Amino acid sequence: MNIDAAIVHIPRLRRYARALVGDAAQADDLVQDTLERACQKWALWRPPVAASADEAQKALRSWLLTLMHNLFANQWQQTARHRTVELDEGMDPSYDPTAKMGLQLDLQRALTLLAPQAREVLLLVGMEQLSYAETAQLLGVPVGTVMSRLSRAREQLRRLMEGERPVASVLRAVK
Repeated sequence: MNIDAAIVHIPRLRRYARALVGDAAQADDLVQDTLERACQKWALWRPPVAASADEAQKALRSWLLTLMHNLFANQWQQTARHRTVELDEGMDPSYDPTAKMGLQLDLQRALTLLAPQAREVLLLVGMEQLSYAETAQLLGVPVGTVMSRLSRAREQLRRLMEGERPVASVLRAVK
């Protein structure tokens, strides 16, 4: 298989990156970084033994999504080390600049308020339609962790979509 096989996955990578980071420019940068890493590491990827063409493409997609996940996690950890983000307590909870833009923007806003680990699992299972086992393998966590994160993410997303204000907390890097 050659590097051109990865090109068919670019739309899916862009969709996942856009939902993951919430910004088109950052998403495009993440996709570019992922494809650059794939080109650098191409010799390390091996399709499953005796796999059909469809199975090989599915394995390649999973490998590319794993690369993207790892790059995103590394970038998120680096930014978390450099700053501590606090939710603004003084913000008027009734002010919502996206209220007139519809449900899609509400969903995008709610997704950005989820923790990165919860957002990743929710997007991989819900949007990319990966199985729990595929998601667990991609993220490098047990299947039970995927199920737990997904359950909590769905519940938190439901609350946010119903208009609940996110819990004020301080996000910090934990060693």
